[in-house]
Amino acid sequence: MKRTLLSALTILVASAAVAPIASAAEPASFNIQSARLEALDARTKNTVHKLRLEHLNNQTKAIEDIQATRLDALDARTKAIDNIQEARLDALDARTKAIDNIQETRLDALDARTKNRVHKLRREHLNNQTKAVENIQATRLEALDARTKAVDNIQEARLDALDARTKSVVR
Repeated sequence: MKRTLLSALTILVASAAVAPIASAAEPASFNIQSARLEALDARTKNTVHKLRLEHLNNQTKAIEDIQATRLDALDARTKAIDNIQEARLDALDARTKAIDNIQETRLDALDARTKNRVHKLRREHLNNQTKAVENIQATRLEALDARTKAVDNIQEARLDALDARTKSVVR
């Protein structure tokens, strides 16, 4: 029993002597590992942050490219519509001039043939035709103007919608 008691006492004294040294060594290695872990976390966060920023920049560039393409297409459509409307107006002007020339020729022939009552009646009829043609042309021009305004309104609405989408994507 003396030996057991002496062995227990020796272990107790040795534990008391070694414990402060072991506890002092442990926090130092723990602190080094903690510092390494924090550095690794910081590097990982920076890398992830850079990747996220790069991804967002790529998305923003893609959206800008898409919007530029859409605006170019819209501009091309607008120009095409303007060209079509200009061609229609030119054709309408050509028809008007042709009708005017035909009517002028008819009047000249009518004046050359007779200057009596028949001439007056024919002239009245021709004036009525001219007025009817002018009314038809005015109606056509009004319809063309209405179409032009409708197209302009549609294009303006499209641009407003595109601007709204652009603003919502940028935010």
